[in-house]
Amino acid sequence: MEYKVLKQQLQTVIASDVYIEKDIGNEKPYWIYDFRNIVLTAKYSNLIADIFWETYKDKYPFQVGGLEVASIPIISAIVTKSLQHGKPTNGFFIRKSRKKHGLYKMIEGVVTDEPIILVDDLINSGKSFLRQLAVLDELDKKITDVFVLLQFRESGFYNFFPDKNIALTSVFTLPDLGKPFLETKDSAYINPYTVEWYFQSKNFSPEYVVNKSTPVVDDERVYFGSDSGFFWAINQSDGTIAWKKKVGWHPKGKSIFSTPIIHDGVVFFGAYDGNVYALDCVTGKKKWIYMEADWIGSSPAISEDLELVFIGLEFGLFKKQGGIAALDLHTGKKKWEYIMPEYTHCSPAYDQKTRTVAIGSNDNVAYLFNAKNGKLLWKYEVGGPIKGQPTFDRVRKRVIFASHDGGLYIFNIKTGKLIYTFQTEFAIYSNPEIHENRVYFSSCDKKVYCLDLDTFELHWSFQAVTRIFATPKIIGDHVYIGTNGARMYKLDIKTGKEIDFFQVTERVTNQIAYNEKTKRIFLPTYANEIYCLTEKLS
Repeated sequence: MEYKVLKQQLQTVIASDVYIEKDIGNEKPYWIYDFRNIVLTAKYSNLIADIFWETYKDKYPFQVGGLEVASIPIISAIVTKSLQHGKPTNGFFIRKSRKKHGLYKMIEGVVTDEPIILVDDLINSGKSFLRQLAVLDELDKKITDVFVLLQFRESGFYNFFPDKNIALTSVFTLPDLGKPFLETKDSAYINPYTVEWYFQSKNFSPEYVVNKSTPVVDDERVYFGSDSGFFWAINQSDGTIAWKKKVGWHPKGKSIFSTPIIHDGVVFFGAYDGNVYALDCVTGKKKWIYMEADWIGSSPAISEDLELVFIGLEFGLFKKQGGIAALDLHTGKKKWEYIMPEYTHCSPAYDQKTRTVAIGSNDNVAYLFNAKNGKLLWKYEVGGPIKGQPTFDRVRKRVIFASHDGGLYIFNIKTGKLIYTFQTEFAIYSNPEIHENRVYFSSCDKKVYCLDLDTFELHWSFQAVTRIFATPKIIGDHVYIGTNGARMYKLDIKTGKEIDFFQVTERVTNQIAYNEKTKRIFLPTYANEIYCLTEKLS
């Protein structure tokens, strides 16, 4: 059948079954094109496959791929139709994020060495294709074409395709269907970052999609723990290994989730071998090891004035499953301990002015202690576990906890009185980050929030497309945040407006690190990767 006839048939079904318009009052009608209404039917999936083969029959051999979900039935129809053409074709699809169990695959199906045609139902911003390009670039696979049924913007907007010698073909554009192209001021994506170097600790644990060991930096090195049991000190200049330390036996897949802290040339961290380590920053040699817990997922906090290290503990004992310990900064000797009924994965926070230490636990309780002697000053039960580190608002004499019940809780430090609760839709893994009179945090409801600490007014929220576990990082006038969509966003601190982003292949569940002197960003992923980035001059 001629291409023109096939196209006319598809246009007819788009008008009847794909285009949806809703009246939402005084505003302009809301409309979408929902191709899922037709791509899962035999008649119309066959029609789409016929259009594809009329378009690309002279470019064979090739393979077809795409991003879940809409591309999957299109790929299946094309692969099935390939046998009728006597041109058997391979197909595969890319997951939006790596599978968390089984074989932990990022790609389903086998990617061969043949040229790739990526397919999808439509292209709007084009950002979903950037993830596909990143995944396939990492495999060193050649993409020649992108095929979509409907294109929302002018072709010049999608500048990342010609940059990679990829041809974009759409069966229809919005003007073909009687609507103008969506307005665009700039190109879809201009990569504002240079990757100075890349490092990965092998044998990561894909089943644990959580906050892991966040990198920290001094003037020369970047430090972080890994799932494989190695603690790494990496030279910031070129990404080479300065030294590494192997910790002891740990549960399968869990080793070092603890974020290190640096003090006076010593780096401190915990591990799931049950130990707290104090290592020399230059050599990696042991200063001391505390060995009384069964597991430690918590990150340490330091009191310089009291010369103590605070850290959460986990035990495998009945009625003794968690707690907090205060250790001598120089020897690791335990000064005091408080036992809790559930695992304490939460990291403590210390306030020098009040000499108090705050921590939460899986028992849903927020605790505040006298940091010197471990006396419990107050506790408050919330609606879910507290795993992120609390934050002291020293100006207003408050302490802020985030919970897996989706609540951000603000307490009076002295009395423990609950002053305010901000409720998100899902769990909060993020630590609250205070900058001037505002607190910034993320939630698994896919949003980043900016809340005024004086008025409790929500100044802005930023909607990402995937869940967010990471903590925001404030650098100058911008907020940097990683997402489970393997993307780091740069937001305007005043408005929350997206400035730019950087796409990788694995989830970003931790806060980035930053060296103020060199202006280098250290972007971690849950796959124990570090990307060293510099921003290009505009």
